[in-house]
Amino acid sequence: MLLCTARLVGLQLLISWCWAFACHSTESSPDFTLPGDYLLAGLFPLHSGCLQVRHRPEVTLCDRSGSFNEHGYHLFQAMRLGVEEINNSTALLPNVTLGYQLYDVCSDSANVYATLRVLSLPGPHHIELQGDLLHYSPTVLAVIGPDSTNHAATTAALLSPFLVPLISYAASSETLSVKRQYPSFLRTIPNDKYQVETMVLLLQKFGWTWISLVGSSDDYGQLGVQALENQATGQGICIAFKDIMPFSAHVGDERMQCLMRRLAQARATVVVVFSSRQLARVFFESVVLANLTGKVWVASEAWALSRHITGVPGIQRIGTVLGVAIQKRTVPGLKAFEEAYARADKGAPRPCHKGSWCSSNQLCRECQAFTAHRMPKLKAFSMSSAYNAYRAVYAVAHGLHQLLGCASGACSRGRVYPWQLLEQIYKVNFLLHKDTVMFDDNRDPLSSYNIIAWDWNGPKWTFTVLGSSTWSPVQLNINETKIQWHGKNNQVPKSVCSSDCLEGYQRVVMGFHHCCFECVPCGAGTFLNKSDLYRCQPCGKEEWAPEGSQTCFLRTVVFLAWHEHTSWVLLAANTALLLLLLGTAGLFAWHLDTPVVRSAGGRLCFLMLGSLAAGSGSLYGFFGEPTTPACLLRQALFALGFTIFLSCLTVRSFQLIIIFKFSTKVPTFYHAWVQNHGAGLFVMISSAAQLLICLTWLVVWTPLPTREYQRFPHLVMLECTEANSLGFILAFLYNGLLSISAFACSYLGKDLPENYNEAKCVTFSLLFNFVSWIAFFTTASVYDGKYLPAANMMAGLSSLSSGFGGYFLPKCYVILCRPDLNSTEHFQASIQDYTRRCGST
Repeated sequence: MLLCTARLVGLQLLISWCWAFACHSTESSPDFTLPGDYLLAGLFPLHSGCLQVRHRPEVTLCDRSGSFNEHGYHLFQAMRLGVEEINNSTALLPNVTLGYQLYDVCSDSANVYATLRVLSLPGPHHIELQGDLLHYSPTVLAVIGPDSTNHAATTAALLSPFLVPLISYAASSETLSVKRQYPSFLRTIPNDKYQVETMVLLLQKFGWTWISLVGSSDDYGQLGVQALENQATGQGICIAFKDIMPFSAHVGDERMQCLMRRLAQARATVVVVFSSRQLARVFFESVVLANLTGKVWVASEAWALSRHITGVPGIQRIGTVLGVAIQKRTVPGLKAFEEAYARADKGAPRPCHKGSWCSSNQLCRECQAFTAHRMPKLKAFSMSSAYNAYRAVYAVAHGLHQLLGCASGACSRGRVYPWQLLEQIYKVNFLLHKDTVMFDDNRDPLSSYNIIAWDWNGPKWTFTVLGSSTWSPVQLNINETKIQWHGKNNQVPKSVCSSDCLEGYQRVVMGFHHCCFECVPCGAGTFLNKSDLYRCQPCGKEEWAPEGSQTCFLRTVVFLAWHEHTSWVLLAANTALLLLLLGTAGLFAWHLDTPVVRSAGGRLCFLMLGSLAAGSGSLYGFFGEPTTPACLLRQALFALGFTIFLSCLTVRSFQLIIIFKFSTKVPTFYHAWVQNHGAGLFVMISSAAQLLICLTWLVVWTPLPTREYQRFPHLVMLECTEANSLGFILAFLYNGLLSISAFACSYLGKDLPENYNEAKCVTFSLLFNFVSWIAFFTTASVYDGKYLPAANMMAGLSSLSSGFGGYFLPKCYVILCRPDLNSTEHFQASIQDYTRRCGST
């Protein structure tokens, strides 16, 4: 507090000194003051500031030739009208009159001087240092204004220690809502926070993600640009180019020429200009000079409807202008009030009384010279701003009405401290010309924006209201059909760094901006989620996706089903083989004592037929969805059954060789073979060895049902896990070894008696067995799909069929078709013929 007080004293001395030596005129205008029970202050820019670089502090004289500000004049008159209406009202502040002190705040120095005059005590016109500022009673109770964020921040900082209510009609910066810094600040214009959010929604509405951003060097422009950049980038919008126009910018200077060149090089169709009116004028004069056309210009509220900007020669050629404007409101009777003021005889300016302060910022010679035919025109932008000043006056009046207890019908006049009035203004809630006036927790009005578009009808300018934005939260409602775009066919201009990717293509960022990217298709098995366009997401385990997909699809579960045509053919063939095996077993049982059956092995044939039947039965496990029992039995049972068949075939061929070739030559071996039941022992040992291999296989490399995902991207293969196991390979190699043994024994017996010579048939069946499995493994090396189990079954079926056909079919043919060959005499004759041939050799 002491630091703040010291600053106030220093500023007062500085301004007093400057004014004492800068003011040589003692003129003032009586329209700037009005006596009353309670005084309000109004700070309005009746003249424009001097836009030039200063190298030392200087006081700006406001009433300069050619610096009159029409916009500020309408605000000035709106406050005067509001006070007059309240004083004439019997419902609001009855028997209480409001007075005012109005100041021209054309510059920083004029603004500080006016603020210090507001804080000064009545009579001595100085600020008294007190320990308790709550009992400080300055000249005025409340202040309306000033216009810009810079001026408002200065005034609010000076008034805040004294809690003098300050209601601005034009300062929209979000920083002024920080109540710890500016506890007595209120406003009747919406907060820039909502303006920025509205602009971002407008950019998103039309898909503009690549924009340029230009601001003015004052607080309004710099803070607005910063807030807009933060919110826009957070919503996926990239800033292609950003710049701040200096306060000293002039049309055609090097700084503005550089800005225009960089703006053209940015290749952004949309340019957001967050600037004060003065610098916006300089900017667009430079735009016209640089012939920068064909763009969409997004205007901030400060210049969106300003005739100061639309009056730039050639501006109608720059492109499409969209903007955010405060909601259009009208001050009833303001135009008539101004006309009455122009017609009144105001007389010549009066000199200041001796000993009074020089108040050259309370003078407007051009205002006093107006006539009914020569006065500023009241345009839409000025009318809306004037309404905000008018509304601020009524807010103070309603607060004072509550504070003085006027609701009872009679106001209790007495000393009022500014902080007491501030508390009541916070609470106001009234209807002003069908407009509800109240403040939210940040002391901002509950209002809305209009979204407008510039409309050039020939040489005349007007604007079209496209919609509005309301809060909170901020929502945008726009009628796009009202917009006349500058391009061909009235198409919405595009403003993007890179065009959107096709569906299923991810964005790969190129450079610093995420809006600049290349499109790369998502790989197979991945998809592009719309919530993250920069990274392809992997599909789930049960899903798949082709290259360049934006969604995943369920995989198709495949297996060799029972109802398929291939399955029907194989089932029919396997069933036929099984029936043949059973029929052959019955035929051999019926002719068990015949020479053909005895020569084929007798009862050993039933073991061979049974093993083939077991192998045939195992093939049914290849159909349908794989189950644990099917996986455990189908390959192992087939391998064991075929092993038994090959063992019997081998031992039967070997036994014939022993009988016919080695019984006489090696009688000891022959008798040992017969006495020790060599044939049965061999079959048992061979089968036991394969059984051991199969049991080890089932225990160590247990074949179980599995879902295979790697083979085909869009399929889930249901199969058993035996194909690559060591147990399967060992079992297959063992059967291969037995096949070779059987082939060798059969080949050695190629010269046996005709009825015992089976070399040709057995050799053919074993060769067919080899070819079948070679074909299967060749197929498996190039094809790994749904029908691989069918190929496996076909190989097994071929092996069983070749074994049955090569060994049993010739014997069935003799039994059924050549009974004359199935006799003891025929077999004895064949043996005698073999004996003669052997004896002769």
